[in-house]
Amino acid sequence: MSEFVFLFRATEVEQRDAMGTPERAQKSLQSWLAWIRELEANGHLKNRGQPLEPTGKVVRGKKKVVTDGPYAEAKDLVLGFIVIEARDLTHAVELSTGCPIVEGGGSVEIRPVGTLAL
Repeated sequence: MSEFVFLFRATEVEQRDAMGTPERAQKSLQSWLAWIRELEANGHLKNRGQPLEPTGKVVRGKKKVVTDGPYAEAKDLVLGFIVIEARDLTHAVELSTGCPIVEGGGSVEIRPVGTLAL
């Protein structure tokens, strides 16, 4: 089994649509919990990750220029992540298709976790 990071992305509009009312927020939370519990029950959840705030800073270049982040020009924002275990990338993609963010128009970026050669 290999580890993969799922990065959850959505536009501000998609996030607002999913969480805009208490009822939608509750429905969204229930969908997320059900999906996470299924991953966990099937032995695929390695790390529950964390949601990410929509604000932050970006440090760039040799001069270490600090700007507001994430990227103002980005069409979508990284909203959070989890780490899963899967047989391979194809299996990780299959596991990601049940993610509630996809139903709301967002996306899941699947990235294999590399190893450091020290």
